Amino acid sequence: MEPRGLVDLRGEDGAPFAVHYPADAVVMVSGLPGSGKSTLLRRWSARAPRAATVDPRAVHEACAAVMPERLPYPVYRPWARLEHLRLLRRSVRRGGPLLVHDCGSRAWMRRWLAREAARQGRDLHLVLLDVGEAAALAGQRERGRSASRRVFARHGRGLGRLLAALTAHARGHAATPVPEAVSVLLLDGASRSRAAEARFGPGPAEG
Repeated sequence: MEPRGLVDLRGEDGAPFAVHYPADAVVMVSGLPGSGKSTLLRRWSARAPRAATVDPRAVHEACAAVMPERLPYPVYRPWARLEHLRLLRRSVRRGGPLLVHDCGSRAWMRRWLAREAARQGRDLHLVLLDVGEAAALAGQRERGRSASRRVFARHGRGLGRLLAALTAHARGHAATPVPEAVSVLLLDGASRSRAAEARFGPGPAEG
């Protein structure tokens, strides 16, 4: 499938499928902590070796490695976030397909990344995982790493507003809440598991 506009696969059963993007697409995968973003990105990147992946967790760990152990993360969080933005900018400017791990609750991040991509003649595509809070909390317990209640609740509120706006748009009641994205692919737990790979390059229509 080649997503354009809003594509809602929640509640859809069927066989595994590939998601086809342009060769230079910037694809942001968003969802609650524990919703399966990292699992999906690992699967997609393993089958698309040309695609670079930017994960803020990797930046967090790299910053923690050079900081004194007694120094809590909130003290150097602004530096880690700045390093993450710098890495994103370099990755966009480097060219080639790009997969981005993001919580999805920050509209300013999507708009900033879309502007950076547009400067290089590239488009932003959004993949939004809607698995529900209970499944996301279970996912955190399974991986043995959890976000604080405050952070989880903040992300939940932001994503809840986005999902409500997307639902209204799908029913024709509102403009799209993510005009910066060429496509928005909505997946639940089942369709996330069916999304076997991401392919980058000319699609059947062009090829």
